[in-house]
Amino acid sequence: MTSPLKITLLTTMLLLAACRSDPIAFHTLTPSHASNSTGADAGGVRIESLSVPPQVDRAQIVVRQGDSGLAILETQWWAASLADELKSALVDQLANSDPRHAVALRLEVQRFDSVPGQYALLDVRWRLRQINGDRPALTCRSTLQSPAGPSIDDLVVAHQNNLKRFAALINQTIGTSLKGCPAAP
Repeated sequence: MTSPLKITLLTTMLLLAACRSDPIAFHTLTPSHASNSTGADAGGVRIESLSVPPQVDRAQIVVRQGDSGLAILETQWWAASLADELKSALVDQLANSDPRHAVALRLEVQRFDSVPGQYALLDVRWRLRQINGDRPALTCRSTLQSPAGPSIDDLVVAHQNNLKRFAALINQTIGTSLKGCPAAP
């Protein structure tokens, strides 16, 4: 009589083990260095709004497959929604900005492509305007692409690199008192 009980128990344990899922890995676009910035205030730069395409604005990382496919990675997640991750990373990157006049920044991400083993791409329209200034707002568009290794960690680092370069373009534009869009990197 104990033999059928042992077999049932063993079968149940095997079935439960087969139902086990892979653990979820969380990633962030903010590099691992200390910053004193908080909220939407990035030095003298206030991020007023940031929008991203709805296809990629989710907790799970979305990667391109081929020319027309997308894959939602169920075990590879952003630490927050993509829009929040981008905002936090930009606040971090712009924390040391010290513009002569406070500026407001609006961002509209056109494309945020992730292709493991190939590249990470950020295509963004952005608008800077002086707060309490007389200069007209300046609208620019930047497309940044960095090579990426095959792993998701490599891809996230490539996106971090794009954001670092983008923050440098914003700082460059602020440094010229919003006289013109920066040259393509």
